[in-house]
Formats: sequence, C-alpha cells, structure tokens
Amino acid sequence: MDHLMLPNSVTEFILLGLTQNPHLQKILFIVFLCIFLFTVLTNLLIVITISFSPTLSAPMYFFLTYLSFIDASYTSITTPEMIIDLLYQRRTISLGSCLTQLFVGHFLGGSEIILLIVIAYVRYVAICKPMYYTIIMRQGLCHLLVVVAWIGGILHATVQILFVINLPFCGPNTIDHFMCDLFPLLKLACRDTYILGMVVAANSGAMCLLIFSMLLICNIGQHKALSTCGSHFTVVVLFFVPCIFTYMRPVATYPVDKLLTVFFVILTPMLNPIIYTVRNTEVKNAMRSFLKTRVA
Repeated sequence: MDHLMLPNSVTEFILLGLTQNPHLQKILFIVFLCIFLFTVLTNLLIVITISFSPTLSAPMYFFLTYLSFIDASYTSITTPEMIIDLLYQRRTISLGSCLTQLFVGHFLGGSEIILLIVIAYVRYVAICKPMYYTIIMRQGLCHLLVVVAWIGGILHATVQILFVINLPFCGPNTIDHFMCDLFPLLKLACRDTYILGMVVAANSGAMCLLIFSMLLICNIGQHKALSTCGSHFTVVVLFFVPCIFTYMRPVATYPVDKLLTVFFVILTPMLNPIIYTVRNTEVKNAMRSFLKTRVA
C-alpha cells in the first residue's frame, strides 16, 4: 500500500536515444530512415501481392501475409519516433504515449512470436510430410492459428502493461533508450521493483527462451528442414537471442540493450520479407506480374 501514498508527478519521460553524438546522429538518421522505408514498403508489397495473387494460395503464404503485416506495424511503432528524435537533442514522450507504445509493441511482438512457431510447423509439414500438407493445413485450421496468435499477443501485452500501469513515477524521468520498455520503466519507479522484475523475467524472458528452444530443437531434429530453412533459423536467432538477453534477468539496464533492441525491433522486420518471400521464386514472379499490371 505504500506506493499509493507516492505522488505520480511524472507526466513525460526524456529519451536519451541511441547516441548523443551529433555527427553520428545524422548518419544514423539516414541509415534508419532507409531501413524503415524499405521495411514498410517491402512488407506492404508482400501483403498486397499475396492477397491479390491467385497463384499464392498455399497455407504458407496465408501466414506470411500476416507476418508481413505484423512486421510493417511493429517497426512503425518505434522506428519513426526514433528517426525523428535523432534530429533533436531533447526527446520527450508522454506517460500515456509511453504506456501505449509498450502495450502495442508487446502485442505485436507476442503475436509474431506465436506466428513464427506456426510458420516453422507449416514449413516442417510442407517439407517432411508433403503428402499430408493440404490435409493437415486446412483453411479452418489456418484461420484458427492466426486468431490464436492475435489472442496470445493481446494476453501477453495485457500482462506486461499490468506490471507498470499502477507504478508511481516521481522522478527522475530520463530513460537511456530510444523507446519505452519494461525494465527502463521499472528502474524509474518510486518503489522496490525487484520482485516485479523477476516476474517480468519469468513472463517475457522465460517465454522467449522456451519458444526459442522449441524452434531450435525442431530445426536441429529435422535435418532436411534445417538444410532448407537455414536462413529462417538465422532470423529466429536474431529475434530471440536479443529478446532473451533483454528480458530474462532482474531489473537492470545496460548500454548494449539499445543495440540488441535494434535487432528485434528494426532489423528483423527488414530481414523477414527477404528471407521468407523475396527469395521465393513464386513470390518474385507474382510481384513482377502485380507490378506490371498496376503500371500498365
């Protein structure tokens, strides 16, 4: 009950961003602006191409549509603000916007984690059980798995926001990061958050470790799938390893956290369309056909 007596005087937070070096900020502005535009445009092109192409009706493409939509949305939650903040020395975000960014980010991140599991399973069925592929991956099951991914993301984000929504913030209000996340907020709270941090580690970190272990065993256990899906496994590693390091520990923040966050918030959404679709001949042909039709 002691936290109820503390005034919540903080209405906004100051984000220190990726770096305080003005010259490096200008370089990073150009780099991340290009990455962001490429990520959003590529993922949206994939969504539109698969949605309107009659040749891309297999279950795998159905799930890749949602993966691209999530990636385009996920990178749009934090990257534009980070890019703009690189142009300014003082970067602020309101408490409400900070909590909203936290909720939406974990909602999309949680949904993507579940979807990656689904895609790994679909690839396994397509490669190792091709005769039963269409029988197992029925349309009803595909829609159900997508619903499960969305619900799982909502539940995960709700749990995360409940950790911080009632915490008192009375100063300081400086976050050494380019986005709002759990541990930076727990560190600024005007109460002891050690136990709460352990719960967060059990919820987010342990979940990432468990799912990563499942995907690791799945890929290593199926040599045929591993040889075919090595690039897919690389993306999984880039997404989950930084996630595990970031969340599976007591409340603490480190300078390397920002670099690790860049991997699973900015780089992975950029790599996913390249790994899963752009390298696929059927998708490339469908894209060319779609673009020719629209240009003509």
